[in-house]
Amino acid sequence: MFTQEDMMEVVQKYRGDAVVIPEERATRAWPDISTYKTRDVTADVMGKGSSLALGLALSQPDTKVIVFDGDGSLEMNLGTLVTIGEQQPRNLYHFVLENGMYATTGGQPILGKDKISFTGLARSAGYAAAYDFDDLEEFAQQAEDVLNRPGPVMICVKTVPNPRFREERLSMTSWGMPPVPQMVADLKKDLAGA
Repeated sequence: MFTQEDMMEVVQKYRGDAVVIPEERATRAWPDISTYKTRDVTADVMGKGSSLALGLALSQPDTKVIVFDGDGSLEMNLGTLVTIGEQQPRNLYHFVLENGMYATTGGQPILGKDKISFTGLARSAGYAAAYDFDDLEEFAQQAEDVLNRPGPVMICVKTVPNPRFREERLSMTSWGMPPVPQMVADLKKDLAGA
């Protein structure tokens, strides 16, 4: 297991000009790591990061789209796996940060914590590839290749629970993210110039 920050540092290294959607608690770490903030956007709606990513991937087929989803968030929107599998966006990279809890609502264990295989679900839903990582060194060695595979690709990473999960829920601006309308305007402007 490793921290989401360590995983994100590796992704940032190979990100290129990808749009990145950090979901819920991933929104805490990503602003400090990202070096291309006009391509970062989140709806801050638990469970809908993968749906937002799918919409962006379909509307911008020449732009790589990366979503940092939580295992709890994904459980709230499992139908998105089937939709992504059906649509086959070749530019979508779906990271699932598996810490085994609903961190946003207080750290309760997710349902099926020791039984569910998100990569298994992704494969059966039609994802082109699916990976599990619980070792940072192994992930760092394979990340570039994984992020260059045609999607949709599911990448599950076993992360340690963030000790800040019990903190009071704060607004995105206090996490270093601008308000949603500003993020959307910045992304639209950046994509138009691409």
